Order: sequence, then C-alpha cells, then structure tokens
Amino acid sequence: MDAPRSGFVTGLAWTFIVLAGFATLMTLLQNIMLAVMFPVEEMRAMLRESEKSQPMPALFRFMFEHFRFFFGLMFAVCAVTFVSAIGLLRRKNWARIIFVILMVLSALWNLASIAMPFYMFSSFPVIPDGAAGGDEVRLMINIMIGFMVVIGILFAGLFAWIAKRLMSDDIKREFAVS
Repeated sequence: MDAPRSGFVTGLAWTFIVLAGFATLMTLLQNIMLAVMFPVEEMRAMLRESEKSQPMPALFRFMFEHFRFFFGLMFAVCAVTFVSAIGLLRRKNWARIIFVILMVLSALWNLASIAMPFYMFSSFPVIPDGAAGGDEVRLMINIMIGFMVVIGILFAGLFAWIAKRLMSDDIKREFAVS
C-alpha cells in the first residue's frame, strides 16, 4: 500500500515547479541575450577602461570578469531545481535528495549573503559630516543593510526548515516506493 501523499510535498513541488520553471525560462533568455548582445572582449575592454577612473572592489571585478559563468551557473541551478521539483511531485527519492541539497546550499548562500551589503557599502565613498543630505543617505544605507540582513536570515531559515522537513521520517515514507 502506498504511503499517503502529504500536502506539504505537493504544495512545495508545485510552488517550485512554477517558480523554477519561470526562473529557468528567464535565465535561458538572459544567457541567449548575453551571448548575442555582449561580446566578451568588449566587456573586458569596458572593465579595463572603467578601472582607470574608479577602481572596482575585487569581488565585483571577479564577478564582472566571469559574468557569463555566473549567468550559466544560475541557469543550471534553476533547471536542476525545476527538474527536481517535478520529481518531487512524482515522489522520486532522487528528487527529494537533490532538493534537500539545494535547500541546504540555498540556506548557506543566504547566510553568506548577509555579509554582502556590508562589503558593498564599504566600497562607497565616505559621506563627509555636515554634507547636505548626508544623514538621510546614511539612514537609507542602514535601513537597506538591515532589510537585506533580515531577508537573508528569513530565507536561510525557510530553506533550512524545508530541508529538515524533507528529511523527516514521515516524508521519507512517501518516497520509499519510488
């Protein structure tokens, strides 16, 4: 006899089928656009030219130099998520395992991203005390940093909870036969 199918797995699968399906389509189109509209050598020349006037932080320079790799990686992650969400809906155990790995990696990614706003805003020029609008700009930056930190923590917690739930015994039983 088949184990009863939980609404959690079905709802999670359909949510990620829709989200990852759309993201896969969008990242595919982005990769096509990058290949057609942004020749690699021209992008590197623009980077070299911009470095003369305003040096770019090392992390941003690295990401800009390898932007095609990052866009390709994003497409691959979206496609794997889409395929594993379909497998999750069909109660395939390999999909559950891949989904757990994706959720753990996503949680870690979100925790690591908490440092990004601090790094990003530290590369901005310092606003001198008494500058017109300086207090408002500093307040806006602090609000943005706070918002990004809270969102990072919330999503890390959500993804970790999903991974934990998919590893629970009652969910594992749903996938035992596949």
